[in-house]
This record gives sequence, C-alpha cells and structure tokens, in this order.
Amino acid sequence: MANRYYLITGGAGFIGSNFIPYFLKENPDVHVVNLDKLTYAGDLDNLKEVENNNRYFFVEGDICNEELVDNLFNKYQFKGVIHFAAESHVDNSISNPNAFIKTNVNGTFTLLEAARKHWLTAHKDDGRAQNRFLHISTDEVYGSLGETGYFTEESPYRPNSPYSASKAASDFLVRSYFHTYGLNVVISNCSNNYGPKQHKEKLIPTIIRKALKEEPIPIYGDGKNVRDWLFVRDHCTALNTIFYQGKRGETYVIGGDNERNNIQISQTICTLLDQIKPRQKGTYAELITFVRDRPGHDFRYAIDAKKLKNELGWTPEASFDAGIKQTVTWYLEN
Repeated sequence: MANRYYLITGGAGFIGSNFIPYFLKENPDVHVVNLDKLTYAGDLDNLKEVENNNRYFFVEGDICNEELVDNLFNKYQFKGVIHFAAESHVDNSISNPNAFIKTNVNGTFTLLEAARKHWLTAHKDDGRAQNRFLHISTDEVYGSLGETGYFTEESPYRPNSPYSASKAASDFLVRSYFHTYGLNVVISNCSNNYGPKQHKEKLIPTIIRKALKEEPIPIYGDGKNVRDWLFVRDHCTALNTIFYQGKRGETYVIGGDNERNNIQISQTICTLLDQIKPRQKGTYAELITFVRDRPGHDFRYAIDAKKLKNELGWTPEASFDAGIKQTVTWYLEN
C-alpha cells in the first residue's frame, strides 16, 4: 500500500474539502491529488489544514480536459479515483443547464475513459481488481417521494431537474463501464448534506447568513418539502467505508436518518441563533418569508441505508440537533 496515489476530483468543494483531511488522517499510507477547477463553489481556504501535508497535492484544472487528466494518470499512476466534482445547485441548473451537462456528464466520461485506458489496457485483469473508481452521486436521481416510503438502491430513476438528470446520466455511465469493461466501480447516492464549509448558496448557509444580516429568510412554497439530512462528517466515514469495503459494481445509498422539512430547519436554526447571538429586538424566526416555489421542486426525499449498514457496518453518528449546532457555530466563527 506504500506510495499509493489517489485522484480526488472537486476536493475544494463542500464535501470534498471535508473528505480529504479525513481520508488522509484515516489512511496514513495514501497520497491525494486534488483536481479542482476552482469554480465559484470551490475554495482552497477550505483545505488549509492539509495544504502543507506532504501527502497532498493540488492541481487546478477541469475534469473535462482529456489531456490534463491523461497526464495526471501517467504521472501518478493512480490506484483509485474518488469523484466529487460536479455542478450541484438545482436553481443554477434551471437557469444554466449547459454547465451541468458539461461537468457532470462529459467530465465523468473523461475520467472513466482515462481509468479504462490506464487500468484495463495497461494492467489487463490485474487492473480490474486493484484500482477503484468511486462515483459520488445524489438521491435526487430517484425523483420525489410522497409522505411515506424510502429510496433504496433498487429505486427507479426519475430525475426532475437538469441537475438530477445530469447526475443520473453520470451514474449510468459509471454503471456501464462496470458491465461493459469490467472497471472496478462503486456508486454512492446520498441525501442532503450539511455542515462546515458548505457554499453560501445552499439552504442552511442561506438561512444563517440572511438571519445574521437581518434580511428576509426565503423559504420556497409552503416550506413543507422534506429532506433527509446527512452530516458531512458522517458522509465522509460512509465514503471511506464504501471505497475500501464496498462490492465492485454495487450502489450504496447514504442517509442520515434525519428527516426535516424546510420550516423545521429554519426554525431550529433561528432558535439556536436566538440562544447564541440574539437579535437586539425580536426573534430570528420573524424573518422567515415564504417565496414562490422552485419549478419541479421535489416534495420529499428519504433514504433507507439498510444495505450500507448491514453489509458494511456503517451507521451515522451525528444527531441532527448536534450536527446543526456544530454547523451554526462554525459559520458564526468563519
């Protein structure tokens, strides 16, 4: 295992920048090459804790750049790819779907082709077993649930936004490289993440930011849309487990067992802020404002992660109350 190099894409983003320090700490024999385009959602300040680590290397670049990706595979002889890089904000996919197709579909294809070329052509059967491609995806590919039921690995794909459609397409590409070429792939589909380092455009950072600025806190529709919230640290432990222990060709869904609707989320955050940094007059909840609903807004997502729990022994550790308090505290300090 000495001097094994792993390519992590999109490592300067929210989940990637939480995962890289964890991955390096948990696996002292690995080296990480972080390939990130540094779009608006990527920030190297998120990785200051590892920037001087001699097992960490940063490369600024686009996963769609075939020459760059090929050169990196040649230089580092990667033993694995952990693929986070993606356009991920649903609202942006509605206004500019083109960027989502380029990065999420074409970028994933570029990485898969590089892996196929370097692992299967160069190493034949040996490459199929030794090298692994972990593709990180979303539960949004499964569409929307009613008031009951849960997504599982067997749920049919029913994407309802350009974002979820682009992720569904990338999932299918990854799956095809296993069934067609025998590439050692594994796919994860997670529920909504929250925690430190999340970009300000997402729901929870938006609630915190708007509250602290004493601005209206925008909540889509009637605020009753439900998500299963997964603390980002728990997501990192799940991905590390799947990468090393998951069965090749399999999919694993990851959830936090924390269903909350958007009103509950906003009220919980407002209550925490009332306790930690109270307003001079009134409560933060008074700032909650309902706005026109987003087109194609899925009503409910919920995950049944039984397969991951039973087969690989993973369970989420953070309760929502503990995770959201840690998250609010981080944003207040940063």
